Amino acid sequence: MNEMNLVSVAEAMVAEGKGILAIDESTGTCKKRFDSVGVECTEESRRAYREMLLTTPGLSEHISGIILFDETIRQATADGTAFVKYLENAGILPGIKVDAGAHTLAGFPSEKITEGLDGLRARLAEYSKIGARFAKWRAVITIGSNIPSAACLNANAHALARYAALCQEANLVPIVEPEVLIDGNHSLDDCFDITEATLHAVFNQLYEQNIMLEGAILKASMVISGSENDHRADIDQVATATVQCLLNTVPAALGGIVFLSGGQSDLEATAHLDAMNRMGSLPWPLSFSYGRALQAPALKTWGENPAGNTAAAQRMLAHRAKMNGLAVMGRYEEALESS
Repeated sequence: MNEMNLVSVAEAMVAEGKGILAIDESTGTCKKRFDSVGVECTEESRRAYREMLLTTPGLSEHISGIILFDETIRQATADGTAFVKYLENAGILPGIKVDAGAHTLAGFPSEKITEGLDGLRARLAEYSKIGARFAKWRAVITIGSNIPSAACLNANAHALARYAALCQEANLVPIVEPEVLIDGNHSLDDCFDITEATLHAVFNQLYEQNIMLEGAILKASMVISGSENDHRADIDQVATATVQCLLNTVPAALGGIVFLSGGQSDLEATAHLDAMNRMGSLPWPLSFSYGRALQAPALKTWGENPAGNTAAAQRMLAHRAKMNGLAVMGRYEEALESS
């Protein structure tokens, strides 16, 4: 483990005014998104779409790193430049999703456990050799009747910590992502309690597995009402609850926190992030690691004419990146959207 390298990479990932673009969708998820805009999902169409995203002019102004999928980290631009090399030249850190997805937790049919630890050490060594500088592993926590169980929280927390330890051994900064799903009609208070319990379990396991927190990043859910709740909390309530939950659970030594958008609209995710960063000094930087909330406008525009709308789609992505970069600094205004 190179502690100095891990810390410097973690710091760069949450640099002021910057965040992370997640384009690590599996082939199945990518197909659903392509289907929504009428584009056939092939290896070449996925490559072309991701090239459009990666080559957006000025992207590094507000994007510090990009999370890639196994297929994508091995691909290249149309002129033959490896995606990883292109990102390095652009001043953007290449990252890689390494989990094998969420599957039914044995003994708990309504809950999920993320798999992928088997063979992970060798895969991390390969990704590091290709040029990855950080990695990501996502756990899924569902709020429902009598769930999540302690067994689900502890199993996922342990897997996240083992993954993080293997990452740091391979000199890759681990992004630890315990996503508390927005699905359901739960209240803000319910989400607060479950998120707090989830983060307690995760950081207990990170401590047990000897993780160097300064060289790790948390990808956190916001404390937010369920998507089916008829009386959802407003922006300030979400921001206040989220920050308080993090203060209750996340050690100050952590390298930084990036949020997932998790079913929020593009503007909602940006507004929540901005509101949190207006709350004053906090122990860690609060940034973003958005997938759909950054990509959606660009995907829609590109999908209308993949051969001819590249520049227009890139402008959409650059705009969303800029808006979220401003939110990281607490300088976002909805009026800026019209610009």
